[in-house]
Amino acid sequence: MTVVNPINSHAATTVEPSRPSFVLHLALQGALRGRNVEYGVTADTGGHIRYLMGLVEASEQDPPVERITIATRAFQGSLGDEYWQPHETVTPKIEIVRFPTVQPEYLPKEELWHEVPSFADALIEWIEKQPKRPDILHAHYADAGVVAAIVRERLGIPFVFTAHSLGRVKLDAFARSNGNAITDAPENLKHRLASEERALADASLVIASSRDEAEVQYGGYANYAPGKIRVVPPGSDLTMFTNARSSIAVDRMINRFLDDPDKPPIIAIARPVTKKNLVAMVEAFGQSPELQNRANLVLIAGSRTDIDELESELAENLSKILKMIDRYDLYGKVAYPKDHRPEDLPGLYAYARERRGIFVNPAFNEPFGLTLLEAAAVGIPVIATDSGGPNDIVEVCGNGVLVDPTMPAAIADAALGILRSPALWHKYAASGAAAVKAYDWTSHAKRYHGLMQSILAGPATKPATPTQLLITDIDNTLVGDEAAHAQFCRWLERQEGMGFGIASGRSFHSAMMVLEQEGSPRPEVMITSVGSEIYYLAEDSTTYVADDEWARIIDVNWDPKAVNEILRTEPGIHPQAGLEQRRFKISYLTDGDNDLARRLQEKFTAEGLQCTVTHSHGRYLDILPTRASKGAAVTYVRHRYGLSEEQVFVSGDSANDTEMLRMTPQAIIVENFTDDLANLPELAHAHFASAAYAAGIIEGVDRFKRRAAEPAV
Repeated sequence: MTVVNPINSHAATTVEPSRPSFVLHLALQGALRGRNVEYGVTADTGGHIRYLMGLVEASEQDPPVERITIATRAFQGSLGDEYWQPHETVTPKIEIVRFPTVQPEYLPKEELWHEVPSFADALIEWIEKQPKRPDILHAHYADAGVVAAIVRERLGIPFVFTAHSLGRVKLDAFARSNGNAITDAPENLKHRLASEERALADASLVIASSRDEAEVQYGGYANYAPGKIRVVPPGSDLTMFTNARSSIAVDRMINRFLDDPDKPPIIAIARPVTKKNLVAMVEAFGQSPELQNRANLVLIAGSRTDIDELESELAENLSKILKMIDRYDLYGKVAYPKDHRPEDLPGLYAYARERRGIFVNPAFNEPFGLTLLEAAAVGIPVIATDSGGPNDIVEVCGNGVLVDPTMPAAIADAALGILRSPALWHKYAASGAAAVKAYDWTSHAKRYHGLMQSILAGPATKPATPTQLLITDIDNTLVGDEAAHAQFCRWLERQEGMGFGIASGRSFHSAMMVLEQEGSPRPEVMITSVGSEIYYLAEDSTTYVADDEWARIIDVNWDPKAVNEILRTEPGIHPQAGLEQRRFKISYLTDGDNDLARRLQEKFTAEGLQCTVTHSHGRYLDILPTRASKGAAVTYVRHRYGLSEEQVFVSGDSANDTEMLRMTPQAIIVENFTDDLANLPELAHAHFASAAYAAGIIEGVDRFKRRAAEPAV
């Protein structure tokens, strides 16, 4: 993949991108039909089908989309004749086509790799008979990814890939349970990993549901290319939860277990599979007398008639839960009903809200976290695992706290922190509107169609050499005020010869997610993770390429293990979530100690460690290699594109922008700045704007341009 160089899409002659009119989705797994999908009828008929149907229903609302086809596998048997029908009309725009493969019966996902060649042949034959070929394919799960790669190879149709869940996560779990030995991994798992590798290599774009998926789960693949992945959270229909009320049936279902049913309930809703970690929830409750005094525990752990009739994993975990209830003598304090109906779910959340309770998701890893959105929409605080999608949900919605799911004491402490503070409970409970707004299908489809449109546009016309480059921080600088941001977008379009980039403390995927959600212009250069990573827009005008040379430059005398050892001895700080830790960035949260950065820098220097410390907003602590910073990265990019200092503008608002602002003569500090930047002597040359947020960026650039145009005295 080639990087656009030099950069400046604003000065380029652009062609209006093609809008997709015919989209073909590939989904081989599960029992898929257009109406009344029987979720759970097989182990593979679940979340990915719910996602697919929600996506196509939202996509058909886009007028340029004329035809949406879902291609799936036909099979015969006890599940019903409809799954053998070659064609099903769902709506005037949406259809399902089914292709038989070598094996006629239903097959679980572990066995589908055998059917890929025959399915691909049948699909290609069908495509070639259509009056118009699909504009783009969307492959769901690994096997569909291989089919899409075959179609791309033979017919040249681009595709996007959504994994839904990844084989490497299962491989890691297999290795842990087998003494870290992966040589004995099942054959089907090896095929799945190979399929995912091919999909990653051949897809035009990979769509992930969370940063954890994009940055951690994909990270172990040979064909991992972070700039090729976009985080587009699934939409969710939360309308049935927004005004939910409890019911007599729900009250009876729970209260019959409890001595004092008016206590706030700590509620968990999940099937009792090992990965959902419900045992830790009982352990956290059982080990905390204060928590037992303040609250009840409610476990909605699927439906059952007889534990011994359940699958072995479910039976084993339920037995552990019951034994733990007995061990800690929690009778009268824990509710664990045997059955509930899907229509009871809103009422279950409302039961907790009406008693000022808390929802907990203690899973070892949660790919997305739909239950957290449902809880937010009803209006109750959440405590969630710090592994997976909950990182994004809690950041966007502000509806609770993240914990390490392997530490029951941390779960108990988080619950007590919320129960002890009515103000904190209200703060988290009031986040429902944010969840409904941020995770609806309409906004998902808008971003999704924008990405497909960009892919179909193909390589951009080679831009003219930029004469100027603007690099800005994101949070509270570029974004933070909708009107100012909209003004900035219009202004930037008029700036002849102006290249655009960002410099942020966020990771690449986090920054990209915010920019696309806000409708920002697509940057030609992205300096992320406080200057420790640099990415450039590729010639396809959609994906990005990491600058490996920059990584080599800053990787000098960097000893993250030694840095963390010192940080562990420092009081009043604790590590940020795992997603915030990068190869060249160590991140902690602090209690606002203004002298912390200086004190830590002295400690590192005394130990001979070469690193720099940044403390911003009184809360965020970042430690990087000495050569890494936003300022150093801006200088590196400037030299790469052959620009002088007078051709570059930078803007920011906080302490982690200081180095960038200090090193650039044309520095802009927006009016809503923090961290006492106005009193830093090294920023005396900067323009302190009278306008806030993005309006301040415009003011500063215009001011420097006017000054440059003034005749020399």
